[in-house]
Amino acid sequence: MQANTLPDPVAAISSNLPFLRRYARALTGNQGTGDNFAAATLEAILEDFDMLSSDSDAKVSLFHAFHLVWSSAGAPLGKPDTRYSAVAQAHMANLTPNTREALLLQAIEGFTQSEIARIMQIDHEHVAHLIDTAVREMQASVNGRVMIIEDEAIIAMDIAAIVREMGHDITGIAATRAEAVSLAARERPDLILADIQLADRSSGVEAVNDILKTITDIPVIFITAFPERLLTGERPEPAFLITKPYAEEQVRSAVSQAMFFASTETLHT
Repeated sequence: MQANTLPDPVAAISSNLPFLRRYARALTGNQGTGDNFAAATLEAILEDFDMLSSDSDAKVSLFHAFHLVWSSAGAPLGKPDTRYSAVAQAHMANLTPNTREALLLQAIEGFTQSEIARIMQIDHEHVAHLIDTAVREMQASVNGRVMIIEDEAIIAMDIAAIVREMGHDITGIAATRAEAVSLAARERPDLILADIQLADRSSGVEAVNDILKTITDIPVIFITAFPERLLTGERPEPAFLITKPYAEEQVRSAVSQAMFFASTETLHT
C-alpha cells in the first residue's frame, strides 16, 4: 500500500465503519452475523494493512476488504432466529449468486457501478447484469401491505407512489406517533416505512417501538438524514436505513430487501 494513498487508514476506517456495519447487516440479514463480519474485516486489516487496496477512495477500499473476508467465508447469511427469517432464507436460496451484494452496494450504500466493479473485482457489464437480476428476482418474490409514517405530505405521497408501482398496497399514512399506533392497530401492515422526526416533534422510532409491542416480526425501514445516529452499536439497531435525500431506487431496493428477507406469513408468496 502506498503511504500517500491512504495517509490515515485508521481515520478512514473509523469514519466509514457505521456504513460498513449497516451494509454487512443488510447483506447477511442478521445483526449479529453482520457485526461479526465487520469485526473480522477490521481484524484482518489490522493484521495486514495491504488488504486496503490502493484505491484512492477510502470507503471503496474498506468495502473491498470486507468483500474479500465475506467471500472467502463462502458468502454466508445469518442463521435464522425466527420462523419468519427461516422463510426468508428459503427465498434467498433461489437468488442468483452475487446479485444481493451488488444491489446493496448500489442502492443502500450509494456506490456507482464503477465503484462496485472495483469492490467486487468484476467488470462494469457484470455489475449492471447482477443489479438488474436482483431487482427482478426480489420484486417478483413477495408483495404485501406497507404502512408509511411520514409528516411531510409530498414525501409521503412520493414514497406511496413508488411502493404502489412495485405492486404493494398502502395501508395508510401517519404523520404523528399517535396516528401511527392507531393506524397499525386498524390495518396490520407487512412492512413499515418510518421517518425519524414527526410533525408533533414525536419520534418515528418511538412510534415503531409502540407498534412492535403488540405486532411483532414486522420489518421496518427508517428514513433519516443522519443514519449514523441509529448505528451506534447499541441493540437493537434498524436493519434497513434510507438516507435523505433519497433516490427512488433506494426506496425500491430497501422495500424489496426488507420484504424479501423479513418475509411474514401475511405476505403473498
